[in-house]
Amino acid sequence: MTSFTERTKASLREALLDAAADLLPDRGHAGLRMADVAARAGVSRQTVYNEFGSKAALVQAVALRTASAFLDALRCRFENADGLAAAIHGGVVYTIDHARENRLVAAALGTGEGEDLLPLLTTKGEPILTAAADLATEHYRELEPRLSQESAALLAETVVRLSLSHLVLPTHSATVAADAVVAVLVPAIEQFVREPSADSSTDSPTTE
Repeated sequence: MTSFTERTKASLREALLDAAADLLPDRGHAGLRMADVAARAGVSRQTVYNEFGSKAALVQAVALRTASAFLDALRCRFENADGLAAAIHGGVVYTIDHARENRLVAAALGTGEGEDLLPLLTTKGEPILTAAADLATEHYRELEPRLSQESAALLAETVVRLSLSHLVLPTHSATVAADAVVAVLVPAIEQFVREPSADSSTDSPTTE
């Protein structure tokens, strides 16, 4: 059973993450002050430092929590998808819509104070992107067992990168963007699922 101290510590951490998540969209990474996070949460600045150590660690923790909630929702969509193409389409639509509606992610993708949060989704956001690709790889293989691990991983990474591209440079609705991603990848999927058969026919002895 979780002790009272552990529950209190977890509650404090969540309160600090909530406070930072509220402030980040308007202030961005550069404008976020630990003192303001402390004031919003009703604690001392030292308490914030004791919990996270640095502003960079706090911001990264906010990003990872946001990503965790996103991945849970994405997992549900994969589990209810009717086939691989539908899973890719639904995942791309949800990813784009979620990012456009989420205040924190929207700020990172906008031109306001939150613009300096964008690296969390790209270079510094590698753990988030990796987790999304790993999740997709697992479910893609469940939906299409003929995919090899390598093919599923390549497919998942491509979907993640294309989704990120549509987020950073939005030119279409989420549905139209997902249509384009699926149209590009379906021929690749068809090629991937043919590869094991081709390999096995090459390896098997011929009868004369």
